[in-house]
Amino acid sequence: MTQVDFFASLVNGQPLEPEGSRLAIAEWTALGTALGDTPQLIAPLHIHHNDDEAWYVLEGTLGFKVGDMIVEANANQAVVVPRGTPHTYWNPKPATARYIIIMTSQIRSLIDEIHATEQRNIETLKEIFRKYESELLE
Repeated sequence: MTQVDFFASLVNGQPLEPEGSRLAIAEWTALGTALGDTPQLIAPLHIHHNDDEAWYVLEGTLGFKVGDMIVEANANQAVVVPRGTPHTYWNPKPATARYIIIMTSQIRSLIDEIHATEQRNIETLKEIFRKYESELLE
């Protein structure tokens, strides 16, 4: 795969995860929250025991709970969550947020399995998280 192929993968809406790499980069969007409504979590509160994760906001705003801190990241801002840190995130504003998520291939596999799972009850989800050295907290 050439450098052009790597760039084209991300631009065409496909995550960039070169063969042999343990890193994946994807561009995602998060629908906004109506004024006065409670934001919907994009991911439940969880921990990755062996993997770091990061976000770079391209447009809009994302809210994060990282450990005990609550932060908002606007366009051109980033958040990095070190392994072992409880975290979750959401879109607190009405406008759709567009962002880059940088994750390990293990986190990418975890997300893929969650999305492919028809039975999303709490016990099934906890088992999926454990399988990928992560822990569902809520």
